[in-house]
Amino acid sequence: MTTLLVSQTNFADHQTPQGHPERADRIRAVNAALAASQFDALLRRDAPFADLMLAELVHDRHYLGRLRDARPAEGIGQLDTDTFISDSSMDTIATGLGGALAALDAVLLGEADNAFCAIRPPGHHAEIANPMGFCLINTIAITAREAQRKYGADRVAIVDFDVHHGNGTQDIFKDDPSVFYASSHQMPLFPGTGHPRETGMGNIVNAALPAHSGGEAMREAYRETILPALDNFAPDLLLISAGFDAHQRDPLAQLEWVDADFTWVTGKLMEVAGRRCANRIVSLLEGGYDLKGLEGGVSHHVATLLNG
Repeated sequence: MTTLLVSQTNFADHQTPQGHPERADRIRAVNAALAASQFDALLRRDAPFADLMLAELVHDRHYLGRLRDARPAEGIGQLDTDTFISDSSMDTIATGLGGALAALDAVLLGEADNAFCAIRPPGHHAEIANPMGFCLINTIAITAREAQRKYGADRVAIVDFDVHHGNGTQDIFKDDPSVFYASSHQMPLFPGTGHPRETGMGNIVNAALPAHSGGEAMREAYRETILPALDNFAPDLLLISAGFDAHQRDPLAQLEWVDADFTWVTGKLMEVAGRRCANRIVSLLEGGYDLKGLEGGVSHHVATLLNG
């Protein structure tokens, strides 16, 4: 496999208050982990700036204006209880989106089989009209729409293994059968969405996992529910919302996955991508708030993308 890693030093420029779990040290930890010699074969690329007007592919036309109005001239502004925007955040989300779109181009043009985007802030909680849950724009949803707009992808699948349900991604695509969204997540937990009864137009699959259930419950949910539905959807492209906060070390949840669980779920998703979409996978970093757990989860995820 040829695996592209996309990152950018300015991902550390999005600032949050001291003690906030979504902090600049997260991206430094990920980049340090992926600098190990086992990742020497990665194709590496800096994330370019993207045109943030592409956010209107999924967000309402006033959305960017509200973010710009909330951005302070210096320091940190607050959007809701736990979501913040700093003076450099608009540049950071522009390169986050640019990194995802560069990865999309590389995979769909055949430069790489798959890609991992080490970006921040996360995006899957950002709804059509509202930033929330540490997320400013829904990067993976914009990437899905751009795959359809630019490359004519008929069927795009998004699988989300972040410990929190991607309410924003579901909000955006729940009425669009051309995009499949599946999520495994702890329930009950923020944001309170993601009940298995939430099925959209048959294109939404939610696997709710109880606290302390561990990796075996996750594997059963994928084997019995998510993987068959994904296979049946037969996507042209698979996008992954890769959150690592299901790790047993994470302070914000209690699913108790270990590093090997991220290897397993990545490998199973690759098997479906191999059958259905010529291995085309673009994976975007979402959550993960314990640095050691984040390093371990990312390392196992990317090693599996690279080595199969």
